[in-house]
Amino acid sequence: MDTDTGTDAGTDTGAGERAAARRMWHLLEPLHAVVYYAPEAYEEAAALGYGTAERWPAYFAWRAAPLGAAGAEETTAAFHSFSPDMVARYVPESWRIAAPDAVLAARTRAVTRTYAALLGPGADTPGVAEAATLARRVAGAAVPAGPLSAANAALPWPGEPAAALWQAATVIREHRGDGHLRALREAGLDPVESLVSFAAIGAAPPEVFASRGWIPTAWKAARSRLAARGLVDAAGAATEAGRELRAQVERRTDELAAEPWRVLSDDEREHLAKALEPFWVAAVGSGLLPGVNTLGIGKV
Repeated sequence: MDTDTGTDAGTDTGAGERAAARRMWHLLEPLHAVVYYAPEAYEEAAALGYGTAERWPAYFAWRAAPLGAAGAEETTAAFHSFSPDMVARYVPESWRIAAPDAVLAARTRAVTRTYAALLGPGADTPGVAEAATLARRVAGAAVPAGPLSAANAALPWPGEPAAALWQAATVIREHRGDGHLRALREAGLDPVESLVSFAAIGAAPPEVFASRGWIPTAWKAARSRLAARGLVDAAGAATEAGRELRAQVERRTDELAAEPWRVLSDDEREHLAKALEPFWVAAVGSGLLPGVNTLGIGKV
């Protein structure tokens, strides 16, 4: 649904909702992502048999497990930005190491242990339960926008408030992510072009996006295609048209992400934001999360 109805004076009546959705994403994303880097999660992954010399074997298992024993093609489509060759290195090998149900159970244990380590006694307080309740209402209002949001929304809810908060954050962020993929498709950007155009506006250096597994020739070819559309210059920097297209993508992403947040009143949303602040501080302050990332938080 298009919230940008505006007025005769050109006022954008959807701007507040989009800004609120982006603010909540900034608060929730570290709570979700910290599990991919936490030592407790690495320990749970190792117990299942996954290699932990790098984070990718566990990452693909943790994130793809809600899809069931998905193959490489399905996982590549759901994750979007990863090279098919990179995905194929880990999927379906992930499910030969451990079944998705076992991975999901270990993921919940990893979340519970990670939050306990980050928050200490604060992981078992009324504030966590209250934040989980509010976030779960938003997650329940998130009409699945793609495979990852649908699969996570279909999972049973953990009994532990901290784990329930993480699951709600995950449903909400995957809903946003699936909407972002829709916005990229509407903009005519394929997976590697999405990364090249994002790097071109300064979201992160190109070498950061190398973590997605695209070989240099694929990156160069994507840059050439974007240059032919007038979206990047000869040095690979975004042109005015390229910046405008990426701004449209972010605007559309926020618009789609705003829909489930309407289930909360302004006061409830503000209450949730304040309740999440200590968890955000703990996650960001842990030093586990990379300072520069492919999401462009703080850059766009």
